[in-house]
Amino acid sequence: MSGYSVPSREDDPVHTVRTIGRLSQMLIELRDEYVARPRPETLAQIEQRLDDLIMQREVLRARIDHANETASDR
Repeated sequence: MSGYSVPSREDDPVHTVRTIGRLSQMLIELRDEYVARPRPETLAQIEQRLDDLIMQREVLRARIDHANETASDR
């Protein structure tokens, strides 16, 4: 994979998908940290990242709906 990415509109679902990927990576890193050193603070961070993922799911749904409406108007 190259470091180059194709420019896209701000409301393009690709932005949300990238955010979901970053959050997923954070969760994997937090999992590893918790396995190595189980701490309540790490669990709280995991829960926060899960909440962030839920919010991103809603954003993604809205962007998918918007993309579908735009496509059907053509």
